[in-house]
Amino acid sequence: MTNISVKDISMSGAEPHHETATGWKQYFSFSTDHKVIGIQYIVSAFIFFLVGGIFAMVIRGELMTPESDLVDRTVYNAMFTMHGTVMLFGWTFPVLAGLANYLVPLMIGARDMAFPRLNAAAFWMIPIAGILLMVSFFLPSGPAQAGWWSYPPVSLQNPSGQLINGQFVWLLAVAISGVSSIMGAVNFVTTIVKMRAPGMTFFRMPMFVWAVFSAQIIQLFGLPALTAGAVMLLFDLTVGTSFFDPAKGGNAILFQHFFWFYSHPAVYVIILPVFGIFSELFPVYARKPLFGYKVVAISSLLIAGVSALVWVHHLYVSGTPGWMRMIFMLSTMFVSVPTGIKVFAWVATIWGGKLRLNTPMLFALGGLILFVFAGITGITLSSVPVDVHVNNTYYVVGHFHYVLYGTVTMGVYAAIYHWFPKMTGRMYHESWGKLHFWLAFIGTNLNFFPMHPLGLQGMLRRVSSYAPEYEFWNIIASIGAFLLGMSTLPFIVNMIASWMHGKQAPQNPWRAIGLEWMVSSPPPVENFEEIPVVVSEPYGYGKSEPLVASEANGHK
Repeated sequence: MTNISVKDISMSGAEPHHETATGWKQYFSFSTDHKVIGIQYIVSAFIFFLVGGIFAMVIRGELMTPESDLVDRTVYNAMFTMHGTVMLFGWTFPVLAGLANYLVPLMIGARDMAFPRLNAAAFWMIPIAGILLMVSFFLPSGPAQAGWWSYPPVSLQNPSGQLINGQFVWLLAVAISGVSSIMGAVNFVTTIVKMRAPGMTFFRMPMFVWAVFSAQIIQLFGLPALTAGAVMLLFDLTVGTSFFDPAKGGNAILFQHFFWFYSHPAVYVIILPVFGIFSELFPVYARKPLFGYKVVAISSLLIAGVSALVWVHHLYVSGTPGWMRMIFMLSTMFVSVPTGIKVFAWVATIWGGKLRLNTPMLFALGGLILFVFAGITGITLSSVPVDVHVNNTYYVVGHFHYVLYGTVTMGVYAAIYHWFPKMTGRMYHESWGKLHFWLAFIGTNLNFFPMHPLGLQGMLRRVSSYAPEYEFWNIIASIGAFLLGMSTLPFIVNMIASWMHGKQAPQNPWRAIGLEWMVSSPPPVENFEEIPVVVSEPYGYGKSEPLVASEANGHK
């Protein structure tokens, strides 16, 4: 397949860059450089990550004791609603979009994304949505209190009687975030399909690109359902329509279908890029080719396909007929097949390798270990009897956080440390990075493992008070949460100090194989002086095959 470069897409507006801002000022400008946009995403997402973490500290502070004695119950409801919302729509989606923005064009040999202006517009919608959520705290009605899923009829309650209320702002912010993600999905898919360098066939693409491609296909097909559901709920709340209001003949369960048709596949939108990160890092730090490259690539597409057939397992206790429960139980379990393929491939890649246990590799290994545990509990939740037993308990919360923090956030940290020299031209401090890892790894397990026995014993989620017999595990979980909060401090110090005063990074400090490591650190505005011609598959560690036609020799 003959591929085209950025210059060839006249309709995209992908003309050569003429950036007016330089230095740190460019990160506060409407830049069309995918690398600047990527860092804008990452930094702004981390700010929201800290905000969501503060909400989590309030929640765990309240749960240190059985009595509700730290904050008012309405404040607690707002805290867990905003914690989930900010962590998903302000942290996980944007930070992964930032990594993809920065890396995908470099990895496929393109000079930019297909639609640079659309790319910039998609980013600037994220701070707007986040600021809207924060402003809702200052409304007379306060922020939304119906949870990050906002099920009606609870989300349709408006005790204040005011048109502009916390739930209204919440729905508006989610709709804006949804539109931003759809714009990003169009951009990523177009870029990957149409702008690969000559010779970069699909089965020569790096695994991170495969993962982003698969995830963004899910976005294109699933996200319109959530966005439409949010807009319909907004109409019910403001202009009196009755899509989901049972009091007016609406169907509240219909919203759950709209919500989960996207929001369960969204788990794979989040975790697929992290799988791609693992697939990039393990070969580098084991000095071995990725085991089963083509099968691992196809497994990403299989996950994307099966993800459209699993949403009803969130509705087992919502009046779902028995025959439908069985179908979706089997489809949910089937996701473990392509996922297991990846895990076995990673283990085979690591096995017998010359492991270098630096900070990126530690976070990748830690993320893999935590994901295996999350996968085991996920299989149990796909089973109808188990799910009915632990529905709406802390068992679900523990599983979900092992996925979202234990796997996704650990994977994001691994990526940031790995590509930090590429992004900044500086080396981070290894000792601070390892301190960050151990604090985060220990804190993650102390925080989220106790939620599993709590759920099995019957402790409900979203409550600010509980029976005294649950106190021990809640104290352990809260200690872990505070340790997890502390773990961000060495990361912040490391990133800021290293970016400002760190040791100058060589062009390829990890001796990694990939197009992104063939340009300077940080890369020039146009990425490549000449578009490279790819002649072999990636991950050629230990082989004597050049990656591109101009390479004199392979990497060993």
